[in-house]
Amino acid sequence: MTTVEAGHDGLPFQNPHAVREDARENNLERAIGHEVRTLRKKLGITGSDLASATGISLGMLSKIENGNTSPSLTTLQSLAQALGVPVTAFFRRFEESRNAMFVKAGEGVELERRGTRAGHQYNLLGHIGNNTSGVVVEPYLITLTTDSDVFPTFQHEGLEFLYMLEGEVHYRHGDKLYPMTPGDSLFFDADAPHGPEVLVKLPARYLSIISYPEKARGRR
Repeated sequence: MTTVEAGHDGLPFQNPHAVREDARENNLERAIGHEVRTLRKKLGITGSDLASATGISLGMLSKIENGNTSPSLTTLQSLAQALGVPVTAFFRRFEESRNAMFVKAGEGVELERRGTRAGHQYNLLGHIGNNTSGVVVEPYLITLTTDSDVFPTFQHEGLEFLYMLEGEVHYRHGDKLYPMTPGDSLFFDADAPHGPEVLVKLPARYLSIISYPEKARGRR
């Protein structure tokens, strides 16, 4: 289980250095429990409903969903029947591979994103397709030069994080302009019109990290 702490504003955030309990010896049980709970909630039924449908006690079902016990094959068959899935569905999370992508300096894939204006160089620094989080993250290194057009307004689903590395730009988000110099960052809802409006000092380079639900892919 990922450790959650409180930030300065009182809102919770995850500790990125915490060790998940399911990374230890009971990760199979936790993977099964996670799938049982996810499938149950997707059907909109309570733990009591599922317990009644399978003949499993509510206490035992709670232990299964929390990964605190190893259910028998007979129990898994009863759960699978009640949830309308094959038994193998419970092992999906355990068997999924976790991917990583390493990109050497200068080897990012140069591409043209939809809506990109002339002179805006986008280097994709990594991409992982289907993953267990259900979230797609696209990290870009963006370079603006004297050949770059100004005010390329973008709008897309998800969130975006910018980190200024070099140069200076005035970056628009909605009806506000933010003067960005090296070390500055901007985190925003990407559904509002946004983009570098004033190119103050060139060349300018910044990291752009875009995240959006996997289901939104193809609609951007």
